[in-house]
Amino acid sequence: MAFTPLDAIGLVGVAMMLVAYGLAIARRLDPVRPPALLLNLVGSLGVLVSLFGAFNWSAAVIESAWALIAAGGLLRWAARRR
Repeated sequence: MAFTPLDAIGLVGVAMMLVAYGLAIARRLDPVRPPALLLNLVGSLGVLVSLFGAFNWSAAVIESAWALIAAGGLLRWAARRR
């Protein structure tokens, strides 16, 4: 099985999510502020894009939930700023 551009997009997405999680655990990144939320949102969308190459329901469900939670956090943050 060959490594595809979709695989690369998915791996970058996974890396973004792991960086956000690791930095949050290390207390270097606030998980409810835009930098962490954006890393999680873009990362989860990257993994979802990668699923166009080899679809997997469980991955699609968790990444969709992850993206929705991160997007909701960004919307709440934006609403508080107004």
